[in-house]
Amino acid sequence: MSDDYTPPKVWTPGKENGGQFASINKPTAGAQFDRDLPVGNHPLQLYSLATPNGQKVTILLEELLEAGYDAEYDAWLIRINDGDQFGSGFVAANPNSKIPALMDRGVTPPRRVFESGAILVYLAEKFGAFLPTDPAARTEAMNWLFWQMGSAPFLGGGFGHFYAYAPHKIEYAIDRYTMEAKRQLDVLNRYLADHRFMAGEDYSIADMAIWPWYGQVVAGKLYGDAATFLDAGIYGHVRRWHDEIAARPAVRRGIMVNKTNGELSEQLWERHDASDFESRTQDKIGTE
Repeated sequence: MSDDYTPPKVWTPGKENGGQFASINKPTAGAQFDRDLPVGNHPLQLYSLATPNGQKVTILLEELLEAGYDAEYDAWLIRINDGDQFGSGFVAANPNSKIPALMDRGVTPPRRVFESGAILVYLAEKFGAFLPTDPAARTEAMNWLFWQMGSAPFLGGGFGHFYAYAPHKIEYAIDRYTMEAKRQLDVLNRYLADHRFMAGEDYSIADMAIWPWYGQVVAGKLYGDAATFLDAGIYGHVRRWHDEIAARPAVRRGIMVNKTNGELSEQLWERHDASDFESRTQDKIGTE
């Protein structure tokens, strides 16, 4: 690494353009091959992977089912490291080629929904759940939902990338994004000192959006030993909030869906029925 790098007049991709994800990072969009998306029996068809963005949606779907709503869904695995998101069917569902993508086949014509925040709002409004109806509480939930959508790229693509995934450890980049990650955690910690959940006393899609990112990093579930590096123990109110949400049965199920790492008993590559959590985890059906 050179300390005196001068950007060229016109940028072109280099050999090392993405660290761990270099093979799938390209400066262009659009389908790279033809592949239709599979379709199951339920109106809601989810195409995803259990990253924090994917977990937001599966947590909400499982919470809806737990609460008695008719929100049955099929969840299909999109292996982003294999480039599944560049198939023609997925690009038709999300032209940005990012998970998650949702197809609602319960309406005519079928409706695509992409961007995790948009999916959360769509489902909350469709079922009338987990988004407060009181104008003040709803506004607060939306405040925090959009805070997460705007802030998490600094945590994931910034801190997470340079701390855990980049091919070289760059002190300036790590310091820059660690500063911002800790500032954001402090924002949350101060707010949660006086509030049970992000919209006040009501658990909402704002919590479901923020928890897989900030709750999980404080709990030591993201980016290796990042919790130690970030001195996460000082964010006690965030940890209290994380632990309360982590204990919810729907959350425990939601984070298993489309998961391909960790304990085999916690991996449910595809989800098509509530019974799959008992009968189709990878410890029971294998990894092929």
